[in-house]
Amino acid sequence: MTGLVHNEWLKLTKKKSFWVSPGLLAALTVLVTVMLYRFSANVAGIESGIAYAAGMLGASGTGQFVTVLSVVATAGIVAQEYAQGTIKFLLIRSRSRGEILVSKYLAVVLYILMMTVISFAVLFIAGGVTFGFGGTGEQWIEALKQGAYGFIYSLVYASLAFMVGVLTRSSGVSIGAGLIGTMFGAIVIQKDFYKYVLLPNADLSVYGTSGPPLPGMTVGFSLTVSAVYVALFLLAGYTVFRRRDIA
Repeated sequence: MTGLVHNEWLKLTKKKSFWVSPGLLAALTVLVTVMLYRFSANVAGIESGIAYAAGMLGASGTGQFVTVLSVVATAGIVAQEYAQGTIKFLLIRSRSRGEILVSKYLAVVLYILMMTVISFAVLFIAGGVTFGFGGTGEQWIEALKQGAYGFIYSLVYASLAFMVGVLTRSSGVSIGAGLIGTMFGAIVIQKDFYKYVLLPNADLSVYGTSGPPLPGMTVGFSLTVSAVYVALFLLAGYTVFRRRDIA
């Protein structure tokens, strides 16, 4: 399995988006930091770079950049095999279809993790240069928590895009599905059933800012709902990928 994941990772590195996305993420993060420092009064109370990172890693900050760029870079990891005709060569190996699909998904997870770490590092450095490199233990814990929330947010929508790519064999449709999810994620319908929908549950950072999207929702509840949806996405993708005729 490790060899398969490594192979998928090498495939990603050969795509221009693999290198463009981290560079664009770093540039956007620095630009946002400069703009906030010069034109926003909301940064006056920020004490350190790590405190700044903690406030910006969520979906309302650079976490949104991480999600969008990760979806664009990885959504076609399965669909492009069909488009380029390489899926036949991939499936004639001794590995099962399940192993191949899992290796591709793990490569997506690693890419999101890489982007999250880059976002964290650039925010900390840019914030440190701007606000100072101090910081308390509580601020570090909060930053790590927000980084984890941002990673989960990106993983949810990348998983959606991954599934759509498997089902449709279209990179464009899979990217569109992932981006549409992020666009409508902030919409909250004040109905009890809506708390079981994926959209209001993906962004865990709201629990530390505006509070639960709907009454009865908690971090644990949203984690559970998101995990169920991701599991369903992967199950649907696996079922179709295992049974599809590639002739």
